[in-house]
Amino acid sequence: MQPDIKMIEEFHDFFLKVEDELYKVVVGQKNVIRNVLVALFSDGHVLLEGAPGLGKTLLVKSLGEVMGLKFRRIQFTPDLMPADVIGTNLVTDEGGSKKFVFQPGPVFANIILADEINRATPKTQSAFLEAMAENQVTVAGHTYKLDMPFLVLATQNPIEMEGTYPLPEAQLDRFRFKLNLGYIDFEGEREVIRRTTGGLNYKIKPVLEGDHVSQTIENYKSLVREVLISSNVEEYIVRLLMSTRPNNTYQLPGGKTCSSPESTQKYVEYGASTRGAQAVVLAAKVLALLDGRANVSFDGVFLPSLRHRLILNYEAEVDGKTTEEILEEIQKAVKKK
Repeated sequence: MQPDIKMIEEFHDFFLKVEDELYKVVVGQKNVIRNVLVALFSDGHVLLEGAPGLGKTLLVKSLGEVMGLKFRRIQFTPDLMPADVIGTNLVTDEGGSKKFVFQPGPVFANIILADEINRATPKTQSAFLEAMAENQVTVAGHTYKLDMPFLVLATQNPIEMEGTYPLPEAQLDRFRFKLNLGYIDFEGEREVIRRTTGGLNYKIKPVLEGDHVSQTIENYKSLVREVLISSNVEEYIVRLLMSTRPNNTYQLPGGKTCSSPESTQKYVEYGASTRGAQAVVLAAKVLALLDGRANVSFDGVFLPSLRHRLILNYEAEVDGKTTEEILEEIQKAVKKK
């Protein structure tokens, strides 16, 4: 079923309004803002990596305000326990009898800021796995559904590795995108100084308000999945995915045999999982709606979707190869049809 044209226009206008409000308070990170919104409407989570002071926390908090959604911040520390995140059973006394009552944790919100997620122990990090993959948590054998929409935006600082616990591959794979926040340009730095040391103070206006907020967003997420994708584009995305896997030979429809490119064979230990292809397709569908189209083109969000899903080998480290460089080489090697 082809998406409704009127709804595509409504989505386009709504998306741009949210972007414009976020631009008022978050300076110099336009590409990051767009990709965070793409992840939200493609029903995925985002890992934000960047040095301190680049606006990661401000972006996430502002997103909750402008969308009219419930926002919670969880500061990850080495002593944080799973119950501090997902909740726990408390003993209560009612009418002389004691019983357990579930006390929800901060994960029960629409937008979660998992601040410095790599500072928590693996036990606490893993408490997020079920929530991120299945939109639910299980405590003492009972399953509790999370509020929808549900978006986790986790941050990590790339320059302080002491006292951190690297995210396991299973958890990294549950993030739709990994976005790198770089330093802003000259004018951006000057604008930040003006706002934070002077009297400038931009107020965010919620784009949505009231009880219908969550349903509106869920409707837009359903619209994204109705966007059409041709077999040629599907085949191209699958070829990109399979080309990230070393020592991989695969057969295309029609019998042609293809192999992973040289850069993959030489530098990649483990390639991207199937979630990588899902991320590329869903992101491309959101971008199609933003262009006013009901079908996916060859242009997609390739690097943010896959940069955290590849594990490089020792030879890549010796040669100074980055994941981004290898993905760009793969993209050049896989031809569009």
